[in-house]
Amino acid sequence: MDFEFSQDEILFRKSVSEFAERYIEPRWVEIDDKGVIPRDLIAKMGEYGLLTIPISEEYGGLGESFMKTVLAIEELAYHDPAVAIAVYVLLNNGWPYLINLYASHDVKSEVLPRVSKGRYFFGIASTESHGGSDVAGIKTYARRDDGQWYITGEKIYISGVREVLEQLDGGGWFLVAKSGSLDYGHKNITTFAFIPRRDGKLLGEVEWSIFEEIGRGGLSTGTFKIEDFPVEDKFRVGDEGKGFYLLMEGFNIARVLVAAACIGSARWALEEGVEWIKNRKLFNGRRLSSFQGIYMRFSELYTELESARLFTYRAAWMIDKIYRDRDPNYNPKDLNIPVALAKYKAPEVASRIYEEVMKWLGAYSYMKESKVYRGWLGILSYLVGAEGGQNIMKIIIARDYIGRDYIRG
Repeated sequence: MDFEFSQDEILFRKSVSEFAERYIEPRWVEIDDKGVIPRDLIAKMGEYGLLTIPISEEYGGLGESFMKTVLAIEELAYHDPAVAIAVYVLLNNGWPYLINLYASHDVKSEVLPRVSKGRYFFGIASTESHGGSDVAGIKTYARRDDGQWYITGEKIYISGVREVLEQLDGGGWFLVAKSGSLDYGHKNITTFAFIPRRDGKLLGEVEWSIFEEIGRGGLSTGTFKIEDFPVEDKFRVGDEGKGFYLLMEGFNIARVLVAAACIGSARWALEEGVEWIKNRKLFNGRRLSSFQGIYMRFSELYTELESARLFTYRAAWMIDKIYRDRDPNYNPKDLNIPVALAKYKAPEVASRIYEEVMKWLGAYSYMKESKVYRGWLGILSYLVGAEGGQNIMKIIIARDYIGRDYIRG
């Protein structure tokens, strides 16, 4: 096993870090306060190629590895530890990657180049009010009539609602709906590249609203409701009734990027904490770093952070083996445990790091001037359930290791 990055990967990481240091680091606090990622910054990230790193060059992407995508997200989160910018970028890399893999040429040609330039946002719309992780129980319904689909339903806690419906030229989501019947289960799920707004014009009736979140201020989260919204069949992704399996692949891809964002943010927090304990003196001039209770805890947290990074890098490596290299020794189901390990570990570790660093900073951490709380609130969204709750990750690990039949009640 080779634990070294290639020279190309090292240079790519460095270039992303330099970009983020120049264009993101000076603005991330203002973005977190105002709650909007400026369109000029989105366009700048598109110009630099950050929005579609693993997407084929044919459709406006860089055609790079998924490992490089992970490295980019980690660096962006390090320079915006509130993670709004990193999450914006990871969504526009993750779900478009699924479109790149499985959508029709027409859809790829329309959606992906616009995403790459920052004109469109493209994320995921699966969550409904009665249960986020219970995909088999969704109630959004897609009715097919004379070669056209008409979709009715309501999605909630959806990233990018403002960006798609107000701020940018358009875009949409990888939308999950029932087709054929509304019976509970996963064998009647169909997925779509749902583009409700194209080049500044709504293509049907949409009701939407934006939520006020406690953290991750730059990226919007909201809800939208549609009724008999017309969607051409070419925007269906995959076979009718087989969308559940594509959705699970998409979540595996997205969760690795989420883990990378948590790692980047946590790395920033731990470095902030180390600088504090090295320079803070009390009790007749002793540095905080000289107290055993402090440096022992640092060692524990650093170890946990490195283990989360290795989980994440391993999952990214496997994604490249499956989708880029087409290695016959691996298939998408092999990702389940490695991805769940990364998505379970990274937010947990990041949260513990932020809590400990805030203890080291003491009262100062409770002041807005410290900025540390911004990162803590940002990664908290992934601790409480975004892109799959922590208990769901545990279920996946147990199910695939012990066996589905042995964990059923």
